[in-house]
Amino acid sequence: MLALISALLLLHSLPVAPVTVSTTQSKVEVQENSDAVLSCLFKTEKDQNPRIEWKKKDNGISMVYFEGNFTGPFKGRAKIEGATVTLYKVQLKDAGLYRCEVSAAADSVQLGETNVTLKVLVPPHIPFCEIPSSALTGSLVELRCSDQYSIPPAVYTWYKDKKPLSSPRANATYTINRNTGILTFQTVTRADAGQYHCEARNGVGQPKSCVGNHMTIDDLNVTAIIAGIVVLCLVISVCTLGAWYAHRQGYFSRHRGSPHAGYGSPPQDTQDFKHTQSFML
Repeated sequence: MLALISALLLLHSLPVAPVTVSTTQSKVEVQENSDAVLSCLFKTEKDQNPRIEWKKKDNGISMVYFEGNFTGPFKGRAKIEGATVTLYKVQLKDAGLYRCEVSAAADSVQLGETNVTLKVLVPPHIPFCEIPSSALTGSLVELRCSDQYSIPPAVYTWYKDKKPLSSPRANATYTINRNTGILTFQTVTRADAGQYHCEARNGVGQPKSCVGNHMTIDDLNVTAIIAGIVVLCLVISVCTLGAWYAHRQGYFSRHRGSPHAGYGSPPQDTQDFKHTQSFML
């Protein structure tokens, strides 16, 4: 009898684990329009029917699963098994931090939780390309390629005449930044003329390319430029000489001849006639 009592006391004194919550995968990465499994495992001390809630942290906290039902945008596109949630056909807006909470009212520790981060991968879109149609030899030319939507960010490959441009050699006329998608010709030459297009890839889905464009390289017509400058100088010289001559001839003066001549002075004959009449009187 004494041994039985001792055994019961020993059993009662052994620690019993309170509610514990864990996950098998704290970071989940899935491609857009695929299903995402957010695992949540729990053990309780006494409570056999704990309350399970899922929440998503955005700018604030929004409910995902509450009182046995999915809420908001997750309604009708998710399921729960135990405490593990599966989201169907996830979109980019579904990415974020999720929290699984298990409440066991009968346990000594009544609340346990675990976090799962969902990252939605987006395959490349058709990149936007800027390819000039023409350029002058010796000038600086930049070709640009960008895809703002792919996750993770895309890396870019430039093609000339359907052949990929390799990493530039020491004597190459161009440089390539695969992360920004910029192809730069510091001093473009006629040999750089051709059909160019760009390809974006990020390891998710198939790579995408923009429509190609042909870039022509024209020589700078130095002779025509010099001739134009000479003609302009001649025109300026002729105009200057004409203005000087006109000024010397008095074409720019307001009054010509005697300073007393003008619209306000009567003719000299009229003045003499009036003087004669005065004398006779």
